[in-house]
Amino acid sequence: MQDRTLTVRVARIVPMTDEVKAFELIHPWGGRLPGHGAGAHIDVHTPGGFRRQYSLARAAAGPGPVDRYLIGVKREAASRGGSAALHEQVREGDLIAISTPRNSFVLQGGPGPHWLLAGGIGLTPLLAMAEQLAREGRDWRLFVFARSRAHLAFADALAALGPRVQLHLDDPAAPEKIDLRKLLAAPPGADAQLYLCGPAGFMQAARSAAAAWGEDRVHAEYFAAPEVGSDAGRGEPFELRLTRRGLRVPVGAEQSAVQALADLGIDVPTSCEQGLCGTCVVRWHPDDGSEPLHRDFCLTGAERRDKVALCCSRARHGVLVVDL
Repeated sequence: MQDRTLTVRVARIVPMTDEVKAFELIHPWGGRLPGHGAGAHIDVHTPGGFRRQYSLARAAAGPGPVDRYLIGVKREAASRGGSAALHEQVREGDLIAISTPRNSFVLQGGPGPHWLLAGGIGLTPLLAMAEQLAREGRDWRLFVFARSRAHLAFADALAALGPRVQLHLDDPAAPEKIDLRKLLAAPPGADAQLYLCGPAGFMQAARSAAAAWGEDRVHAEYFAAPEVGSDAGRGEPFELRLTRRGLRVPVGAEQSAVQALADLGIDVPTSCEQGLCGTCVVRWHPDDGSEPLHRDFCLTGAERRDKVALCCSRARHGVLVVDL
């Protein structure tokens, strides 16, 4: 189902560092907003026609509607328009359009331990996770990597979480340091889960250090798709079979499955179109040799056994059967 579009009012804008501002969003007429779980994000429609995904930075107090959303936006030096528009053009009191929250970065059940590793502004969804885990009395730790204290967003919220938060500051003069490889050399328990969010270099280093954890224990949310070569979206033509409609749809070498479906008037909701957000994820079936060639960055190893992101993934053997 297509996400609803909401109009919200920017209640407050708070500079948190020289690069990061927090935006507090409320219902324009005093109502409540749809609830969400920790790890959820929204699409924000910014001046200039841009649409960007931002994680909700604080945990909801419980199920049901909420009074406000909070996002942290870093002004990127190489911004394509989204973060620059929010920083430079949006003011307190403005009305902006957003999507309803959705979540492809979900806290897992079980006692844990749950380890949360944040790089820079990747802290936003993990801060919400830490708050929810603390509220539920579960076993967790939050490790935050930043350039310096001056670059540390949501510092007050981190301090309120207490000693389960550990900092690593790149500043040579700062004493706070974490040996990433030593930290992630082995899971701290049989049910341990690892959650990662941050820029590309941080994600690559963390995933490499966490090789012993196994794919099913590692949950990641990326800012942008990692660089994997200029032909990442290309591949061999394949046939997409839709079980509910009984259709066979040819997908060209230069097309995505979403584009091929759109040519037939079949709309698959998308947002990032890079395999990051999970909006276009559907179930696939191992019928007639069907198997995906996964190119997403949002599904775990376990989820890939029966789910596929149609905006970027293809068929491994010429046929992909999906639940559409």
